[in-house]
Amino acid sequence: MKPHVRRAIAYIMACIISGKKTTAVYDYTTSQYYNFSINLSESGITAYDYSQSSHISGNYSSLYHYGEKHYISIRIENNRFTGFDYGENCYFSGSVNGNYVTIYDYGVNSYFNFSI
Repeated sequence: MKPHVRRAIAYIMACIISGKKTTAVYDYTTSQYYNFSINLSESGITAYDYSQSSHISGNYSSLYHYGEKHYISIRIENNRFTGFDYGENCYFSGSVNGNYVTIYDYGVNSYFNFSI
């Protein structure tokens, strides 16, 4: 996955699973905060990535990244999630524990950590 797509997934999953609506995600790889906004409703998700000037929206199983022009499938079970990035043709999985998010990116075979 591209780093900014991974960050967006971490932010969105953290907000959905934790129930917290925050305005930023901290990426431990870059040691930086990245600003986002999100609206969650029964009908779907609308998020905005300020660093990429890009919308990400969809339902709770399929998101569309307008900046990258591709879909991302997601499945959520309790505090864990799995998905597929159609832009990079790779799977990912992760979990949310409190304010912390861990994503395993199968495309690069590595773990990535975030917090909200």
